[in-house]
Amino acid sequence: MSRWYRILPCLRRPQHRRAKGAWPDVFPKAWLLTLCTIVSLLYLFCHFVLPHLLKFRLRTDLSWYDLGLYGFGPTRSYASFEYESPVVEITQWDSGCDPRYIFLAPRGDSIPHPGPTILDAAGNLVWMKYNHDITQDFKLQRYQGEDYLTYWEGEEVAGGLGQGSWFMLDSTYTQRYEIHPIGNFDGGDLHEFILTDDGTALITIYEPIPADLTAIGGPALGWLYDGLFQEIDVETKELLFEWRASNHFPVNVTYEALHTKGYEKDTAFDYYHINSVDKDAQGNYLISARHAHSVSYIDGSTGAVLWMLGGKANDFTDLSDGTATDFRWQHDARWRDNTTLTLFDNTAHSNEDPEASSRGMRIHLDFESRTAELQVAYHHPQVFKSTSQGNMQVLEDTGNVFIGWGHSAAYTEFTPDGSVVCDVHFGASLYYTFGRVVSYRAFKDSWIGRPLTNPDAVVDDNVVYVSWNGATEVAAWQLEVWDGHDLDNVTFNAALQVDKDGFETEIEIPDDLDSRILRVAALDAHGNRLPNGWKRAAARAIPVFLLSLVATAVE
Repeated sequence: MSRWYRILPCLRRPQHRRAKGAWPDVFPKAWLLTLCTIVSLLYLFCHFVLPHLLKFRLRTDLSWYDLGLYGFGPTRSYASFEYESPVVEITQWDSGCDPRYIFLAPRGDSIPHPGPTILDAAGNLVWMKYNHDITQDFKLQRYQGEDYLTYWEGEEVAGGLGQGSWFMLDSTYTQRYEIHPIGNFDGGDLHEFILTDDGTALITIYEPIPADLTAIGGPALGWLYDGLFQEIDVETKELLFEWRASNHFPVNVTYEALHTKGYEKDTAFDYYHINSVDKDAQGNYLISARHAHSVSYIDGSTGAVLWMLGGKANDFTDLSDGTATDFRWQHDARWRDNTTLTLFDNTAHSNEDPEASSRGMRIHLDFESRTAELQVAYHHPQVFKSTSQGNMQVLEDTGNVFIGWGHSAAYTEFTPDGSVVCDVHFGASLYYTFGRVVSYRAFKDSWIGRPLTNPDAVVDDNVVYVSWNGATEVAAWQLEVWDGHDLDNVTFNAALQVDKDGFETEIEIPDDLDSRILRVAALDAHGNRLPNGWKRAAARAIPVFLLSLVATAVE
C-alpha cells in the first residue's frame, strides 16, 4: 500500500457503511477546509502582501548598492567630523558631466543627520549642517551681487506642508537673514523661496480657511487649505504682493480625492497645493498647482489669472498629441525664456497609481495661437516613478539639464536634447517607493566657501585625520612640527605636504619626527596658507601641562 495512502486521511476508504450513492462526510469536510484555507491565503496575499511587494522596484540590472546591501541610505563617518554624510553611487558618468557642486537636503528614516548638504561632483562631502528640524529647498541664490545659501527649516505638517522660515547664509556660513511670512500665519511653507533681481523674496504659505465643499461631495461648512504666495522686500520686510488661490479658483479644479478631509480645521482639504512661484521681466508670476495639474500665469498688478496650462481649464491646444499638457502632480514650473517653460512632471501621486515614468519637461508656448508643444522630455534611465517632490534645473553655460528626482533619492544630468551624461544615487533604488531617503530638490552650482571656523584634526595611531567643513579652496594639507625650544615664541616647521583627498584627508606621521606637537595647515592651489586654515594636533604621549602651555603660547 502506498505510504501516501496511509498518511493522508482524504485518500483512505471510509470504514463505515453508507447508503448507495451517498458521499462520505470526510471528503467534503477536508476539501472544504482546504479550499477555505487557500482562498483565505490568496486574499491575504493579494490585499496585504502583494501591494507591498509591488512597491519594490525590481530590476535585473541593480547593483549591490541599489539592492540595499549597504543600507537603505548608506552613510560614512569620519574621525575628525562628528556627523555622517551620504555615500553615493555613480551609476553613469561621462566626461561631459558638469563638475560643479551638488546641493541637497537629504532626510528620511535612513538619514541619521539630516540637513543642508553640499557634495562635490564625485559625491564627496564639502559642507553640511545638522538641523534638528526638517530642512527643504537647499540651493544657491544671488542677492545684491553676493552668493547665498538658502533653505527652509521648520516643522512638516499633514499632507507634506510646512510651518517654518527661510534662512540665508553668506560665504562664511554665517546667517545673514531669516525671512518670515507677513501676516497672521503659523509659519511659512516649505515649497518655495526665490530671490528676485529686485531684492525681493517669493514665498509660499498655506492657511486653513472655512469653505463650501459640496461641489466635490464634501460638507457645506467645511475647511480647505488656501494656497498663497507673497513677495517680500528682504531688507525692509515690506509686503509687496499677495495672492490667494481661493480668490481665483473654485474647489472643483482639484484632482485630489477628498476622502475624509475637510470636515475639521485640523484636517483641512488641500485642493490646490501651490508648490512653485517664478517671476518674469514683465512683473507677472508663474505658479504651479500640483493638485490642479496646472501651471498658471498671474497678473502682477491685479492677481488675475491670464492663462492656464494643463488641468481642467487648460487654455492651450496641444501640438504634441497631448504630451505637452498631460502632466500630473507636477512641481517646479520655471521660465526658460519668454516662450519656453520647464517643469518636473511627477506623473504619479501615490504608489497605487498606474505605473508611469516621471519626467522633466521643456514646453514651448505660442501665445497668439494658444498652442503648446513638448520640445524635450527627460526620463531617468531606470524609469523612476517619483510620487512627490522633484525639480528641473537648466545649467548656465552648458545648457545641460539637471534633475533632482525628489522622492527617489537620485539626481541626473542630461544634455539639452535628453541624453544622460551622469546619474548618481544617494539611496538604494529598490526601496525608493518607501521614501526612506529623499530630498525635496537637488541643484548643481558653483560655490566658494570660506568658513570662519578652523579645520578639525585628530591623531590616532600615528595618523592625522584632518577636515575643514565648508572650505572649498583647500588643495593640500601641510603637516608642521614644533621645534620644541621656545614656549614664549612657538615656532612650527613644515614637515611634509599631502594633497587633499576628499572631505577627510589622512596624513601618516613619519617615524623620524621627534616633535610631539603637530599642526596642520590648509594650502590653496598656489601653496598659500588659507586664513583660519590651521589646527593643532597632539601626537604620541606628551605631558598634559606641556600641551596646555604650548596651546596657550600659539593662540
